[in-house]
Amino acid sequence: MNENELLKKAEEAMENAYVPYSGFKVGAALLCKGGKVFLGCNVENSSYGASNCAERTAVFKAVSEGYRELEAIAIVSSSGEETFPCGICRQVLSEFSPDMRIILRKKDGSPSVFLLSDIMPCRFSLK
Repeated sequence: MNENELLKKAEEAMENAYVPYSGFKVGAALLCKGGKVFLGCNVENSSYGASNCAERTAVFKAVSEGYRELEAIAIVSSSGEETFPCGICRQVLSEFSPDMRIILRKKDGSPSVFLLSDIMPCRFSLK
């Protein structure tokens, strides 16, 4: 699956976001080894700490289905700007694949690609 296809899937996921407090929708499409894609959206809660980001939603869905080898994640938001994963999401992603590709959508619609290790060079690990 190419970067634009993965971004399109992230856009589809974003439509399911539950964001009654911030109005800031985020969608993620997580590509696993073998080609399986898991979608995630952000889900807010009136107890803000109980909210969950799109990226973690996708990761938790993948892991709950037995997938551990993550290759790339595409992330889009309703802002129309590049939307990087938050620190907690970066840590969760790095647990499974510290060198995975992070695919974001630029304002002009084109993809920009980063390695997780470049945007989180000093990850926490028990290894």
